[in-house]
This record gives sequence, structure tokens and C-alpha cells, in this order.
Amino acid sequence: MATPSSHHPITPRRVAFDFSDTPLHWITDEPTATHVINVLHLLLPAGERWFVKVIKEAAPLVTDARLRSEVHGFMGQESTHSVQHSHVLDHLAAQGLDTRPYTRHVDWIFNVLLGDRPPAGLPLSRREWLKVRLAVVAAVEQFTAVLGDWVLHAGALDDAGSDPAMLDLLRWHGAEEVEHRSVAFDLYQHAGGRPLPRYVRRVEGMALTAPVLLWLCVYGTAYLIRNDPQLRGTLRYSLREHNRAIAKGLLPSWRALGSAIPRYLRRSYHPSQEGSLYLAVQYLAKSPAARRATTRAGRPATF
Repeated sequence: MATPSSHHPITPRRVAFDFSDTPLHWITDEPTATHVINVLHLLLPAGERWFVKVIKEAAPLVTDARLRSEVHGFMGQESTHSVQHSHVLDHLAAQGLDTRPYTRHVDWIFNVLLGDRPPAGLPLSRREWLKVRLAVVAAVEQFTAVLGDWVLHAGALDDAGSDPAMLDLLRWHGAEEVEHRSVAFDLYQHAGGRPLPRYVRRVEGMALTAPVLLWLCVYGTAYLIRNDPQLRGTLRYSLREHNRAIAKGLLPSWRALGSAIPRYLRRSYHPSQEGSLYLAVQYLAKSPAARRATTRAGRPATF
């Protein structure tokens, strides 16, 4: 059941972005920071489609009218996120960076490993497997909320001369992640069964999600740098370069990401504690893409 602090209208915004002038290294002279963030574009098209599929399967279990409305808004927002990040993959391909060898692995994870049936013949009922996948969605959403809040505060990206269209995409997406930060968690709590098994499954979901996301991000960054046609093998992904970008404020710190895990594991935790809803809605009111979307829809450009 949603908590009062999480009650906020979840509204899909049919945005569009123009990347025709966006350089491959869209953070000026920062290929490592650029490609660490670019991993999001590799993960999110398939990941967000999977989120929607799992949430749609669970939607008939929702008996609370307010949560039902939030779930539908969540699905609309996530569908739009998937489409917009797919456009970035097209943009990378047009600049000579083919991401398909990597995204095939991502597709396999979501379509097969986390597909409709439990992998390797795990003896789980359809309902229990759905609960497991909902727990994974809720765990991933913990990190997307943290990242969304980070990018809204990351003034260093502006100071570094980041491409405006790419920065607007990331901040629009980040703001919507903060806006709907509680929905997947509330749905899991609502449909996850008795309190103790539900909590144990939530812990297991995070135990699976955190290391897999870390591996996918490291592997993805290494792939992008290795196949970057402008670098031509002159740079490799390294922890040293990653930490240098963190020190400049161009990437979230390891501490900020890691501390999201013990917060999530508290029995009393609720995602409404993550980030600033006020700041997120404030950005959505001024995002160039979001403003264009509301204008096209015939509504005032305010939220």
C-alpha cells in the first residue's frame, strides 16, 4: 500500500530529443565519464521494457485505486524511457559505435534469465516467480532513484560543457525516476504476500541486483571504450580514470551508490526517503523536452 508521503500524480510525458549535434564524447574531453553514463543507454531500453512487462503482469493483483493509478503512470513513463534511450543507441551507431554485441547479452538477461519462467528449472510457481521479479524491479528502482537525484544535483556536468540535449535526457529521466521512486516498491509490498517472506525476498532481490548491475556497468563501460572509433584503442577503462571523474563531480561516488543498499534493507524503509520530489518536479517544469511535450499536448508547460 502506498504511503501518504508517496502520493504524487505519475504522468507520462511524451518527450523527444534531438541528438543531431551531440558529439560522441558528450562530456567535453571526458571519454571515461561519458561512457560510464552511456552504459545506461545500453541497459535501459531492454530493462525498462522488462519492467513494464513484469508490472503489467502484476497489475491485476492491485486492489488499491490510488496505487493502481500510480502503476499505470509508472508503466507509461518507463515505456517512454525505453524508447528515448533506444534513440541514443541509434545515435551511437551512426557515429560508428555499434552496441549490439553488448545489448544482446542484456536482452538475454531480461528475456531469458528473468523471463516468464524461472531459469534452470527452479521449482517456483508462476505467482512466486512474479514476486521474485517484482523484488528485482524494486531493487533496481532504488538505484535509479539515487542516480536520478544525483544527476539533478550534478552541476559539474554543466561546468564541464556537457551536451545540452543529452543532459536534458538524463535529467528528465532522473526527475521521473525520483517522481515515481516509490511505485515499484509499493506494488511489491502490496502483492508480495506475508511480511516475513516478503522481506526475505526483498533482501534476496537486492543481493542479486547489486552485483549484477555493477558487473554490467563495468563490462559495458569497458566495451564502449574499447570500441570507441575516436579513441582507436588509446584508452582502456580503469578504476583510476573512473575515480578521477568522481573527484570532478562527473560521476556519482561509490559511497553514494553503496550506501543505498543498507538503507533499502532496513525493515522500516520506504523509497519516499530518496531524493527530493520538489527538485524533480521543479526540473520537469523547466526541462526543454518536457516543456515541448506539454505544449504539443495543448497543456500549459507547468507541472
